[in-house]
Amino acid sequence: MANIIRIAVGDVLELKKPHPCGEKCFTVMRVGSDIRIVCRGCGRDMTLPRIKLEKAIKKIHPVGDTND
Repeated sequence: MANIIRIAVGDVLELKKPHPCGEKCFTVMRVGSDIRIVCRGCGRDMTLPRIKLEKAIKKIHPVGDTND
């Protein structure tokens, strides 16, 4: 059984592959079985299944982390 990665609203996710605009960081807007993220480069939002998104995450910058 795989562990569920803890993701909270406001976290910044750094993904393995960049968005077509070139940005790799996304802000979490909604959490559930599907997770809504917004690109920090162009502002495009998307909703992805949790399982697919968890496989694409390289690093999580928590809400209180000021290192942008």
